[in-house]
Amino acid sequence: MMAKVLILTGDAVEALEVFYPYYRLLEEGHEAVIAAPTKKRLQTVVHDFEPHIDTFTEKHAYGLDSHISFDEINPTDYDGLIIPGGRAPEHIRMHGKLPDIVRHFFTTNKPVGAICHATLVFNVVPDVLKGRSLTAFSNCRPEVEATGARYIEEPLHTDGNLVSGHAWPDLPGFMKEFLRLL
Repeated sequence: MMAKVLILTGDAVEALEVFYPYYRLLEEGHEAVIAAPTKKRLQTVVHDFEPHIDTFTEKHAYGLDSHISFDEINPTDYDGLIIPGGRAPEHIRMHGKLPDIVRHFFTTNKPVGAICHATLVFNVVPDVLKGRSLTAFSNCRPEVEATGARYIEEPLHTDGNLVSGHAWPDLPGFMKEFLRLL
């Protein structure tokens, strides 16, 4: 059965974390819809580590067209949700319609995939994570715990309808589990 999956993102999304799920969904015959605050060409980024720097570096990556804006989303039209990481979650969470969109997938128990910094989005809907457990990039642990969720120190974790991943190297297992739930 073909499903329709919403991918919520914006500028500075981690390139692998948006392209990999997008193409895997298409490969499986599903419809993947990339949504951003405005319908536009997005600038993706690559985060990587260099031995002489204590945190990750950021470089521009490929451009990516969003299909729709957040204002055009009717969440009931979708069977699942993926939120990629990078810096995009930091700014997309400020969009007024985002809380209702995200909350819909939790209240209807549809599959939700969140990887790396995606957990920042949940800070505007902390009630959906209260009492749950998930993983995220280790620097996001305070944000996970601020929602009332328990941070898991594993590369992948599934709690009910929520699949979470630590970072882009975990994408194969992340997508395998998301597709299983879908």
